[in-house]
Amino acid sequence: MKLGEVQLTPIRLRDSAEWRAVRLRNASWLQPWEATSPAGSLQAPTTFADMVRELRREARAGRVVPWIIRVSGRLAGQLTVNSISFGSLRSAQAGYWVASEFAGRGVAPTALAVATDHCWTTLGLHRMEVNIRPENQASRRVVDKLGFRREGTRERYLHINGDWADHQSFALTVEEVPGGLTARWLDSRGAEGAARSDESGN
Repeated sequence: MKLGEVQLTPIRLRDSAEWRAVRLRNASWLQPWEATSPAGSLQAPTTFADMVRELRREARAGRVVPWIIRVSGRLAGQLTVNSISFGSLRSAQAGYWVASEFAGRGVAPTALAVATDHCWTTLGLHRMEVNIRPENQASRRVVDKLGFRREGTRERYLHINGDWADHQSFALTVEEVPGGLTARWLDSRGAEGAARSDESGN
């Protein structure tokens, strides 16, 4: 799936070298927000190949949709839709990271908008949720730009960077965005550009 220079592609084993290089360059940028495993619990996959195999197993079971985010062909990050539930809930959660060199360019909100629309239209889901640490202002700007509602705080929700961390929960339902989230995001970017042009002309 592609929108402008931003493309979502299925995560593959052949992404390994590029993924590891991007992660290494961005280690200090990403570490404060990284999920960790508490002592004594089941450890997360330790290699890229293990991670991809686990994501593929979960995808086959219908619980996860994992993507690589690319910008003009370059690996820029990762977006995973997880906790997919059908039945009467029809909901999912999205998690993402973007390399520092792509921050502030609209990459993360574009990727999240495209992924959300895919879940609503292709998978038939009803609701998308994003959980963010209060300190993560960059990620908070992503959901703010897309108009996600804040639903409250989940105390000690996830184990992040070595400790249990509170998260703020944000969500949107398909009924709130009848024209699709991608279209609304593109409209808002056009309006921002027009406003900047007006300001520069005064």
